[in-house]
Order: sequence, then structure tokens, then C-alpha cells
Amino acid sequence: MVEQPFALQMVNIEKYFGLVHALKNINLDVGHNEVVGLIGDNGAGKSTMVKILTGVFLPTSGELYVAGRKVDLKTYNVQRAHEYGIETVYQDKSLGEKQPLWRNFFIGRQITGRFGFIDVRREKEIASAIMLNTIGFRGRGITVESRVNKLSGGERQGVAIGRAMHFEAEIIILDEPTVALSLKEVQKVLNFVQKIKEAGKACIYISHNIADVYQIADRFVIMDRGEIVATIAKADISLQALDEFLLQYAHGLKDRDER
Repeated sequence: MVEQPFALQMVNIEKYFGLVHALKNINLDVGHNEVVGLIGDNGAGKSTMVKILTGVFLPTSGELYVAGRKVDLKTYNVQRAHEYGIETVYQDKSLGEKQPLWRNFFIGRQITGRFGFIDVRREKEIASAIMLNTIGFRGRGITVESRVNKLSGGERQGVAIGRAMHFEAEIIILDEPTVALSLKEVQKVLNFVQKIKEAGKACIYISHNIADVYQIADRFVIMDRGEIVATIAKADISLQALDEFLLQYAHGLKDRDER
């Protein structure tokens, strides 16, 4: 079987909310083993795009493909998105604060035995393997029994990313994963994102911090008022030039240039 060149493709996606044209002719592809930085100001359409990918919203028109398979958008929802291997990691919102780590790895997806009871031993073994081998938790006394509220922000994101990778996600969407984290913690999260790429997964990384996006992404997709206005390979632009490019949109200079 020939591997599909793209983990994800959005083709001519449009979204209306009544008369409001929220997304306009969105064409996006994300390759296996690729991190795409999705950049745009508030109101650019990033959240709407993510909600379509994750089955929260249905597009008004267009097509969606995951690993070459065309998605039936008439029946697409959050559960179907998980079945297709699309996982989203939100900033500090997806974990049970007072639950031990091993329980967090299997929330809603418990391993059960013949009689329907949760296989606690097996879940702990798998959680331990994910921590050590997938996300590289070592030292500091963190074990599968550690409670989430004892972890730092970066470590919590690592747990959420490790969980997504374990459940064979094709595409992992990180939505502002470094908000309110210290520089040291931000670097931890970026290291976890690198592990997504090393595992051959696709990643969409959304952040207002351009320096973070630049460090981790292979390509930048820039949105403005519901449209993709540019797609730029990292090799073709410096961090300073990317920052200046985005400032032009923020200050409306691009609109003036087009007149």
C-alpha cells in the first residue's frame, strides 16, 4: 500500500454563519511528519477551521480528506474525528486535575477485561511506557500515580500530547499550547512537539507567539479575515521577515498595497 502524501487535506472549504462568511475557499494540506504553524489575529478564522476539522462545525461546502480517505461530512462529528485520528490538545483544559496520570491517559477510552472491568494494571503499564518512551518523562519523581495538579504547565501539555500520540492520531492540533507558561516550560512543550514529528505524525500548531511557531514549524499558513492569505516555507523566510509580514496585516498595510 502506497502511503498517502498528505495526512490532511481541506479542499475549497467554505463556512457561513447566516450571512456571515466565516471561511472563504480554504485549501490546506498537511504532510506526514510535518508541523504547520497556523497564524492569524483574533477573528482570522483559525478557531472556525479547527472546529470543522474536529467535527464541532460542519462546513457549508468543500471536501475533507484524512490520509487520503474522503470524509463523509454529512455524518462527521467529534466522535468520527477521533475515529479518523484527529486529536486536539488545548491549553490546560483537557486533563482531570485530581486524577492520577494513568487515569488521564485513558479517560473515555478505558481498557477493559472479559467482564467489563477496567484493567488497571494494563493501563498503568501503558501509561508508564508512554511517559518514558513517547514523551520522555524522567526524574523529578513523576510516576503514573502522580496527580495532574502536581505537574507544571509544560508537563501537563506533555501528558495530553502523549495521550494523543498513543491513540494513533494522524493529525494532532495544538491550540495555543504555551499560553501563560514560563520560557523553560515553553521549551518543554516545543520539545514534545518535536516528538510528534519524529513519530511521523502531522501537527497543526496554533499560537500568537511567532517565535515559538517559527522554532517548531516547517511551514507557516497565515490567515486573515477567513482566508488563507499566504503559505510560506520556513526555509524561505526569516523570523524577522515573518514578523514584519504579519505586522503588515495587523496594521492594514496589505489592504492599502492592493488598492
